[in-house]
Amino acid sequence: MAEITAGAVKSLREKTGAGMIDCKNALVEADGDEAAAIEILRKKGVATAGKKAGRVTAEGAVGSYIHMGGKVGVLVEINCESDFVARGEEFQQLVKDVAMHIAAADPRFNSRGEVPASELDKEREILMEQLKNDPKNAGKPDDVLNKIIEGRLNKFYEENVLLDQPFVKDPSKTIGELVTEKIASIKENITVRRFARFKMGEGIEKKTDDFAAEVASMVG
Repeated sequence: MAEITAGAVKSLREKTGAGMIDCKNALVEADGDEAAAIEILRKKGVATAGKKAGRVTAEGAVGSYIHMGGKVGVLVEINCESDFVARGEEFQQLVKDVAMHIAAADPRFNSRGEVPASELDKEREILMEQLKNDPKNAGKPDDVLNKIIEGRLNKFYEENVLLDQPFVKDPSKTIGELVTEKIASIKENITVRRFARFKMGEGIEKKTDDFAAEVASMVG
């Protein structure tokens, strides 16, 4: 049986809002597996974040972050349940942290559900070709290769989906886990609704002067 440390219990409590005893018992039952322990707590109705997930988030705040002397800017909307919480220091810090993270990590999508099916199909197609071109996979049936592909898609999500990205200030947790921790701490449901990232000059085709052609035209 895995050793259940105080740190593991504390981490689980921060992520779920459940009591220390409940967290320890869940970790014991899950043999130290935190993800399994979270599932156990949610099934028992103990995890605070899980119980609040369906509650309406009609309040919140729009935050901004400007980086590199105005070269990169971000707007993000994060929702909660009450105006009181929205104005609170902890919630406002979350908004700032997420905006800063978006500026640094440049996610393309907010959640996995926003990734177009066509893009996932294309990614799977590329990964399948890579696997089939690797001699180590010779003779492996497609169902085995498909399982490998689904595992590798996690890397795609980590690179492109905000809630799956490791938090730039603390890569030991994802943005989704950061939000879950705040739900447990603030005692309200919280959702990242949408964001926009702007990079100076992005999408503008810059003119490249052909000095040699310019000189030739002047001489001619």
